[in-house]
Amino acid sequence: MAELITLSNICKIYNPGENEVRALDDVNLTVDENEFVAIIGQSGSGKSTLMNMLGCLDVPTSGTYMLHGQDVSHMTDDELSDVRNKEIGFIFQGFNLIQNLTALENVELPLIYRNVGRKERLALSLEALRKVGLEKRLTHKPAEMSGGQQQRVAIARAIAQAPPVILADEPTGNLDSGSTKEIMGILRELHREGRTVILITHDNEIAAQAKRIIKIKDGRISEDIVQEKE
Repeated sequence: MAELITLSNICKIYNPGENEVRALDDVNLTVDENEFVAIIGQSGSGKSTLMNMLGCLDVPTSGTYMLHGQDVSHMTDDELSDVRNKEIGFIFQGFNLIQNLTALENVELPLIYRNVGRKERLALSLEALRKVGLEKRLTHKPAEMSGGQQQRVAIARAIAQAPPVILADEPTGNLDSGSTKEIMGILRELHREGRTVILITHDNEIAAQAKRIIKIKDGRISEDIVQEKE
């Protein structure tokens, strides 16, 4: 498989100097196309900083980040925004839905920002909501849906334009066990369809459902385990 993500000697330093904090300390990581990877670590381990780096939400203090053959290490905010729009679908713990928009409108919104035409936008949004089993909830607003349903809307929003990378940050953190099972099933199905799924979690049980588990501690990768199972 082709390399999709390559981090080389990535450091992220806050407060450089005497009281500096090395949130990431010489991290090297490669993720191939169509991998299902869990990045696990406790609070303060550096996993959130690593997620921000992988998601092009931040740039490293030093080192190189290649995404789809493009060096994104030193891009401007506007350039990073363009990369995020094209390459990455985000799923967050807090859903990040707009409360006064319907499920369909929430999924359509990023496509409007990407200048997708109205007809194509509607078709992509309907298909994404169908994939997550919400074709009968199109006109419901977030307050009219359960947490699991809201997270499925968030997943539909992330996958509508088929980005190559799905970056899920604690996607089941606010959900009950039934909804957690549903969401993990959807992520596994996206992986089977050919997406690269990167899951950020502190939960060992959730991480165990990925094909590869990367453990981070004190800003460094402490373990990188490939699991031989479906």
